[in-house]
Amino acid sequence: METAAFSLGDNLPHPITGVALSEADRHRQLIQYSIWASEVGFDAVHIGEHHFNDYMLSSPPVVLSAIGERAPGLILSTAVTLVPTLDPVRAAEDYSTLDNLFPGRVEIVAGRGNFFSRSYPAFGLQVTDAREIFEERLSLLQTLLREEKVSWSGKFRGPLENVTIRPRPTRDLPIWIGAGSMASALLAAKLGCRLMLPSVFGHPKMFVPIVERYKEAWEEAGRDVNDIIIGSCCHAFAGSSHDDMRARFVPRYGHYWNFVDQLISDNTGGKVQMPFDLESFLAGPAVAGSSQECIDRMGELHDLLGHNRQLFMFDIGGISDSELEETVRRFGAEVLPHLPD
Repeated sequence: METAAFSLGDNLPHPITGVALSEADRHRQLIQYSIWASEVGFDAVHIGEHHFNDYMLSSPPVVLSAIGERAPGLILSTAVTLVPTLDPVRAAEDYSTLDNLFPGRVEIVAGRGNFFSRSYPAFGLQVTDAREIFEERLSLLQTLLREEKVSWSGKFRGPLENVTIRPRPTRDLPIWIGAGSMASALLAAKLGCRLMLPSVFGHPKMFVPIVERYKEAWEEAGRDVNDIIIGSCCHAFAGSSHDDMRARFVPRYGHYWNFVDQLISDNTGGKVQMPFDLESFLAGPAVAGSSQECIDRMGELHDLLGHNRQLFMFDIGGISDSELEETVRRFGAEVLPHLPD
């Protein structure tokens, strides 16, 4: 199994000390976080894209470029690239440029960002068109990365005539689709994209039907089942013991999740609320506890999902540099060697 350090870039004060990093220092922390992950054996880094809130990462290619120079062994990926609010031509140029700087290391995880619907009108779009926009722009992005002299017309963007983006990618860039719905999983199978499960938003078992339908649709499309690649993500902390996890991780985790719950509620007009429930979360979207508890949880998740890559989000809720380095290094030394193949 491949492993990745994962961040959405929340920039919250620590719940006990009240200390918050500046946005500049938080970006620097992300780079250092990636370096530590690379040093202890993680395979990849995935960073998110959000707009107009305290998830302060809005330009993944720029941040990944900085990480790429400092952590030369890592795959550089996103979580997610908000394809609906990007111009596909500009996005193709950005990620192709990143690929030319770091050949063979760049990926795109594409998503709709439908939990954060306020960004749609800010980019001149209607959230009611989200799925249609996503499908049109993702297909065009894929075409621009793969083909030259592209002529195209669609509903949500002006037409293209004989357009070739530069620089050309050095390879066929892997594209994942973040799929929390059957429709997105079917789209991933149709386009030949990898499947990334947004499993930080619920118990992993709720995604099993999506995995099963994705595999069926993949075969129905005439694709080789050996080419199926599935990813999952979690909140993570490896402590010196279970009690250590509860003392240090839980206050930050609750603080972080209250922020997420409020943000989602605000963006959905209160229609979606996800209050913090510690025991449910420790049995669901979190891999946290002693190193052995983390190993055991990962075995359960792999048995459930049969996935190929796991993303671990360690840097939530105002974590300090020292605590972040400690848990990443402990995870690398004591957990990674025991994960499923």
